[in-house]
Amino acid sequence: MEQRISLITLGVRDLEGAAAFYEALGWVRTEGPGGVIAFDLLGQTLGLFGLDALAEDIGLPVDELGRGALTLAHNLRSKAEVDALMSRAEAVGARILKVPQEVFWGGYHGYFADPDGHIWEIAYNPFSPLRAGDGAFRWQGYGEG
Repeated sequence: MEQRISLITLGVRDLEGAAAFYEALGWVRTEGPGGVIAFDLLGQTLGLFGLDALAEDIGLPVDELGRGALTLAHNLRSKAEVDALMSRAEAVGARILKVPQEVFWGGYHGYFADPDGHIWEIAYNPFSPLRAGDGAFRWQGYGEG
């Protein structure tokens, strides 16, 4: 298995409502087959799939899908960008779980839950600067050049 994630799929109760939430944050859909709404990322895709359809596809009842202790992280270039995105997320329906604040390891972050309860960490990490241009993330940054 190669060390990468290709597709992150979120099971959602209201497919169009979930898509509208991410679009209100500034994301743009990509064309694809019916039943899945996809947003291309840097090297991956985030897919939204109806919760009942996801359970059927896996072969489990919805109540057995569980609630894993998982967060999705979105890193930004500054503390101010973290504050702005958290405010925008709240304005379009996110529930703020932790207001942005300094972190013991030297960063700055907050958490919100999207309308289906998926938890996002919005962070600034001065030790992992984003790549110039496209903003790609790499643990401990991209270094010089």
